[in-house]
Amino acid sequence: MEKYEPQKIEKKWQKEWANKKIFQAEENSKKPKKYILDMFPYPSGAGLHVGHPRGYVGSDVISHYFRMEGFNVLHPMGWDAFGLPAENYAIKTGIHPSITTKKNIERFKEQMKMIGLSYDWSREINTSEPDYYKWTQWIFLKLFEMGLAYRKKLPINWCPSCKTGLANEEVVAGKCERCGTETTKKDVEQWVLKITDYAEALLSDLENLNWPKEIKEMQKNWIGRSEGADIQFPVSNSQFSIKVFTTRPDTIFGATFLVLAPEHQLVKEIVSSKQKKEVEQYIAQAKKKLDVERQIENRDKTGVFTGAYAINPANKKAIPIYIADYVLPYYGYGAIMGVPAHDQRDFDFAKKYHLPVIKVIASESEVYAGQGKMINSGNFNGLDSKKAGKKIVKSLKEAKPAVNYKLRDWIFSRQRYWGEPIPLVFCEHCKKRIERGETKDFSKGELLNPGWIALKELPVKLPELEKYQPTGTGQSPLAAATDWLETKCPKCGRRAVRESNTMPQWAGSCWYFIRYLDPQNRQEIASKEKIKYWLPVDFYVGGAEHAVLHLLYSRFWIKALYEAKIINFQEPFLKLRTIGLILAPDGQKMSKSRGNVINPDEVINKYGADAFRVYEMFMGPFNQPISWQTKGVIGTRRFLEKVWNIVINLKNQNENSKRKENKDLKKKLHQVIKKVTEDIEAQKFNTAIAAMMEFVNESQNFGTTKKQIEDFLKLLAPFAPHIAEELWQKLGHRDSIFKENWPEYDPKLIEEESFVLVVQINGKVRDQIKAKRGISESQAKELALKSEKIQKWLQDKEIKKTIFVKDKLINFVV
Repeated sequence: MEKYEPQKIEKKWQKEWANKKIFQAEENSKKPKKYILDMFPYPSGAGLHVGHPRGYVGSDVISHYFRMEGFNVLHPMGWDAFGLPAENYAIKTGIHPSITTKKNIERFKEQMKMIGLSYDWSREINTSEPDYYKWTQWIFLKLFEMGLAYRKKLPINWCPSCKTGLANEEVVAGKCERCGTETTKKDVEQWVLKITDYAEALLSDLENLNWPKEIKEMQKNWIGRSEGADIQFPVSNSQFSIKVFTTRPDTIFGATFLVLAPEHQLVKEIVSSKQKKEVEQYIAQAKKKLDVERQIENRDKTGVFTGAYAINPANKKAIPIYIADYVLPYYGYGAIMGVPAHDQRDFDFAKKYHLPVIKVIASESEVYAGQGKMINSGNFNGLDSKKAGKKIVKSLKEAKPAVNYKLRDWIFSRQRYWGEPIPLVFCEHCKKRIERGETKDFSKGELLNPGWIALKELPVKLPELEKYQPTGTGQSPLAAATDWLETKCPKCGRRAVRESNTMPQWAGSCWYFIRYLDPQNRQEIASKEKIKYWLPVDFYVGGAEHAVLHLLYSRFWIKALYEAKIINFQEPFLKLRTIGLILAPDGQKMSKSRGNVINPDEVINKYGADAFRVYEMFMGPFNQPISWQTKGVIGTRRFLEKVWNIVINLKNQNENSKRKENKDLKKKLHQVIKKVTEDIEAQKFNTAIAAMMEFVNESQNFGTTKKQIEDFLKLLAPFAPHIAEELWQKLGHRDSIFKENWPEYDPKLIEEESFVLVVQINGKVRDQIKAKRGISESQAKELALKSEKIQKWLQDKEIKKTIFVKDKLINFVV
């Protein structure tokens, strides 16, 4: 009998699919569309390990399924090639990032093709190619024109290892998200994007997305919306006033002190001469601490008195103003009112510095953070605290209702080489800047005017540098590239200087899914017709680790582009599914340093791409982590060999002797069609494969007809495309199996002949009995009364009434 040789047939079909362009999306199609997208990878030097393709295979299964359901499917792939990972790899190897990136892309693409992924390679993109980042630069200029990009000297997160500034989202537990090094603070002139302008939209629109609950919660918590009040506390004997945001205006009568962040702009204005030295020393110490360290709940709270007092607007009492490092400059306004009787942190601080504790909500506790009846609050005594809070805000001219967000503006510039140049210039002669359509004079006489950089002048290309290592000085290596740095002002033609910072890796990935639609378009990011047809993305597959990085940033850019009337949709990804991590056999995360990485090439060369694909989907729930076990691939290889043998045996039979259809197997097939269809749509790939394995085992016992095995091969095709295509051809078909319609099941055939009869007494379940579907009330009653459990419950009792629901339950009323 003909032997199953996956290495032979897989190469054959990969070549055939590529030549016939079978997986390219149709242009100008009248079919309904499905845009199935993977989070594109950054091409590291190590290539793929067996954990990486899990999401790619999952999205591939979905793409094949929708093609066979009659949809025009767009399933593209490209490369997130700019940024720290590619640059760090180049520095490590001593080879220029443009060379290593190209080499790494070739390796990744080779591996993806080896797996048999059905990508439309005609749409391939690379974020580090000038033809691509021209449009990333163009979008940045649009953001600037909209007033969403600004330049400011800020104390930013600084990674001493990567030697660059980091956004808040790139710092995890005080460490660089990329390299794990403890971050520090550094004052650097930065480009910042006003993501906070969209905080409310980013939060409210989450409700309309079919995303995992935990991803939505992560974004909600990161945005951090709080309702409360802005309250102005006048500073005694000065013209200054301190604005405080509080979620508990009802407790203002209990505010006995104010605390400012050490970075608060008013500290130097209000500090007394007597306290100045002590305050300066405290500020110097606070600068050395990381935000994560400052926010530790149970650490000893430290602070220093400024020598100044504020007036509590509720009771007109003077209260001392402190500075303390547990208050961060970017939460609220970098100032809080201390209410020690109703906040544990404030209570600890008050006790340490011997400050008054005034209870204003009745409770037995020393510190009470809940709601209740108002006390010690003047005219508001006796009121419910929630209602009192609103009344207090209304009564104070210094207060007004407010909403606050934890979300901070996005630190956008990087002091690195391998990234998109920021397409702006500084001119000493023009001495103007255009921002939001207004002309404003620079105090330093600089010009920063993106309106003068026309589309035809883009891209501002990244120069080829021999010395591209980070400087660590707060400047990009591009600052030393004088030939590139010096240019002409687009307006006056005199000497100007380019911006030397580059964009972060996230810039190119904020909008890449738009470029897939129209990658050769030189006039616009994509044609409006294609945007209207294809977007938004219907199904997005990727890692949960991007919840408050790529996924949040991308949503922001799309909302801005919608506002600019460049696109017609407000959310990029309608449905998102995250992937469970594949761990090494030892249960650890795969890494070169641990020596536990498994290369997919080795697995595929030994067992075949289809066996690899089926195991990736079969090993466990798609969104759950699980350890790799090579013996599992042996099992899926055996499963495919069974399928192969069934078809070859059927083919070798005499065509004139038709096999009689087995009734039980026919029923089983329709049950499997229903199961696999529903499981693919629910991404329960492992149970879909389990159902197919069960059908194959029964097929070996009963034998199958050609029509039955053809329907089965259609179910198998998304998971194991090469063997399905080969066997489809062997059964006499010329066209690809992926041109076929997805099989349908007969609802009548999938009904179970038996059901579980629930037996109740006075409405309470007392037994459950397996019964034949369609039995009458008298038959159900007879069956129930034979049950020992029911006999026990009915002992010496008279049945007054019987309630019967066909094929569901019988209830005896006694």
